[in-house]
Amino acid sequence: MNTDTKTIGPTQARETTQAAQAAQIPSMPGASRALLQEYSIVLIFLGVCVLFAVWTGGLFLRPDNIMNVLRQISINAVIATGMTFVIITTGNIDLSVGSVVALVAVSSARILKALALHMPIWPAIAASCALALVVGGAVGAWNGFFVTRFKVPPFISTLSMWAAARGVAFILCDGRPIWNLPIQFDTIGRGYVLEGVFGPWIPIPVIIMAVFMIVAHVILTRTRTGRYAYATGGNMEAARLSGINVRKARMIAYIASGVSAALASLVLTSRLASGQPNSGEMYELYAIAACVVGGTSLSGGKGTILGTFIGALLIGTLNNGLNLAGVESYTQNVILGLVILGAVILDQFRKRD
Repeated sequence: MNTDTKTIGPTQARETTQAAQAAQIPSMPGASRALLQEYSIVLIFLGVCVLFAVWTGGLFLRPDNIMNVLRQISINAVIATGMTFVIITTGNIDLSVGSVVALVAVSSARILKALALHMPIWPAIAASCALALVVGGAVGAWNGFFVTRFKVPPFISTLSMWAAARGVAFILCDGRPIWNLPIQFDTIGRGYVLEGVFGPWIPIPVIIMAVFMIVAHVILTRTRTGRYAYATGGNMEAARLSGINVRKARMIAYIASGVSAALASLVLTSRLASGQPNSGEMYELYAIAACVVGGTSLSGGKGTILGTFIGALLIGTLNNGLNLAGVESYTQNVILGLVILGAVILDQFRKRD
């Protein structure tokens, strides 16, 4: 007979069960902190909206102003969508997207004017847009090729394309904007859905942004391509050993970035009604800011399209609200810089946890 056996009473048994359950359930302070970190950007955004609503006497919350904010962020949000793919998959940034915007703006304008002379206008617009996306994808593939095949650091590869694409854009137009585009092309950047039925309501750039980001979200969260992107960015060597083609995953990310920049360029070119060789300047920085503010980790392997949208929306809200409040542009840049710094610091705290 085992003399070490101890009889446990009902009270002791109940206490033991409660202790085991407590060990399995995270403490409320820790869970609350994780929840706060996860949704901090949403809380910050809501706080900023309340601040500007009070500061501007309700002018900020007018429906037409809200729609104006969405239209203003559409270009940056589209570029940032491709940038999100790059950062998640590679843990690096694509510095070439601003110059790709300029290259596509000039090349698509030239192609459109040439095609409009030989075919109906809408097929000409469709063909020029398709070719513009091909140009953007080709530039992204060029970046990815040198990064994956020749092991060129992504910073150097995309920086060289940043200079080269801008130079090619100026060469194609001899340094002068390309004007006199078909007026129908303006619909992409200036048109509205349901215009003439219920009045101007949703800008077409907002529709383009929404559809593009939804498709990107589905790819990242519901497809093998998305799973491979997260796995490659989280631990490239582990992904390779598990059978994932990390070269292909990284190549797809750079192509997505190029296509995103090309799509944004089409919207911008339509809005300006011209192909500008100096368009897209500093766009890469705003796209990176939207990703980082939205929670995409610069180490790779973490980020969401929804977060990127919130990041772009926060930046656009800051610019719009500060303009309505009469704050000068120099001060706005200071505030934006502090917001980006705060987002990076928050990302570092997340990594520690």
